[in-house]
Amino acid sequence: MSSTTDRPGGSEDPFAVAEALQSVVRDTAALDREALTPPEDRPTEAIPVGDGHRDTVVVDDAMLGRRETVRVPVQRRPPQGRGAPLPVAVLFATVWAALLTYLPVAAVIGLARTLEGSGGLIAAAHAGLAGWLLGHGVPIGTSIGPLALAPLLLTGLIVWRLNRAGLHVTRAIGARRTGSFGKALLVAVAVGTAYTLIGVLAAQVTDGRGTGISTARAAAHFLALGLAGALLGSLRGTGAVTTLARRLPPALRHGIRTGLVAAFLIVGAGAVVGGLAVALGGAQAAEIIANYRTGVAGQAGIILISMGYAVNATVWVAAYLLGPGFAIGVDSAVRLTEVTLGPPPMVPLIAGLPEGPMGAAGTVLLALPVIAGAVAGWTLTQRLRFGRESAWRATRRKSKGKVTVADAEPPWPLVIMSSLLAGPVAGLVLAGLAWASGGALGSGRLSRIGPDPIQTGIVTAIVVAVAVTLGAAATRAFRRR
Repeated sequence: MSSTTDRPGGSEDPFAVAEALQSVVRDTAALDREALTPPEDRPTEAIPVGDGHRDTVVVDDAMLGRRETVRVPVQRRPPQGRGAPLPVAVLFATVWAALLTYLPVAAVIGLARTLEGSGGLIAAAHAGLAGWLLGHGVPIGTSIGPLALAPLLLTGLIVWRLNRAGLHVTRAIGARRTGSFGKALLVAVAVGTAYTLIGVLAAQVTDGRGTGISTARAAAHFLALGLAGALLGSLRGTGAVTTLARRLPPALRHGIRTGLVAAFLIVGAGAVVGGLAVALGGAQAAEIIANYRTGVAGQAGIILISMGYAVNATVWVAAYLLGPGFAIGVDSAVRLTEVTLGPPPMVPLIAGLPEGPMGAAGTVLLALPVIAGAVAGWTLTQRLRFGRESAWRATRRKSKGKVTVADAEPPWPLVIMSSLLAGPVAGLVLAGLAWASGGALGSGRLSRIGPDPIQTGIVTAIVVAVAVTLGAAATRAFRRR
């Protein structure tokens, strides 16, 4: 390209050329910002235009038209591809999710069995596969009866990995942030189908080696977990959750969110009370572990098994705080007003069991679910006032003479309806958790373990509806000015 007067030194730099062209069109001069900015205490006056104090520049359009132009390169955006094929993305993500949940179980069981000399890698892999199936809620047939008490910590890990699988498949096929519920459902069905096939294969491999597995039960459980977990991830990936939430009536939308908050606050209270009870019975727990006489590896395995069932115990304590309580065996009951127990399973978690009915302390424990519901009601009113991101902030600063968002109080019908709807939502959540946390350890006395789902759900719905309404109404009526 030939050198021109506007191209300094024959430079090929487009930014230098652009600066040279600017210098031809207009002259620049440094401005004194302090002189142009009048202080607040000095009056200002308009500067007249065309009084001879400013130079003008005449632009010759014909001359500019004869000059060479330079195209400034623009950063190119990578072309958007069509994404990976759905079968390939589903197969990779589903198999990876299954491996990430199976390998920890197999590693723990394999380490314990190897150090204790109870079998080789094949036996450890088989035992790990049985434990992995149990984490999906699939009953394991044994010589003492069915083992149907799923460790919810492992179940939660499985649902989380399936959630990630649904999210990854959504991104891989190019459906991210499309807001399409149909694509989210397609991803969930595809992942659920692939996961069902993995469950059927695992049941076929495990069945017949001292353990009895129903292939139909395994397929049903894997399909349910696969659909639920993948749907959560695909809805998040496509953004269809926001689309669906906007279509719901405001009272129902806020009621669902508040019910979930109340349910998990009650479960959190159960975790705190249960952990404190086990800690106070630490000496008994250590004695139970020592009585197994299985060596360090065996004792570590017992501790890990107890950790796997810690989430189950948390739900049981939540049912205990609500009133219905739970059972550890046939004709047993653990409630605030009644404790009837037979010989419990010798695991460290039983160190937290109460020795008898609670007295005055039981009244304080009964108040915990009510407090949790009231806190959820407070967050409901705060969310209606300040929005979702500011729900936990209790106060707002107000500028003088100006109206802020805090002045727009939510209407009473919306507050009351949302509070009442939160009760059934929390009841359904606790009923589902109570059902998932229970099960059986054989066909004998321990064939009934866990809380009653129906009683737990009904009591939760009533307690949460009343507590959330009181908390939300009090927050709405007595706002700090």
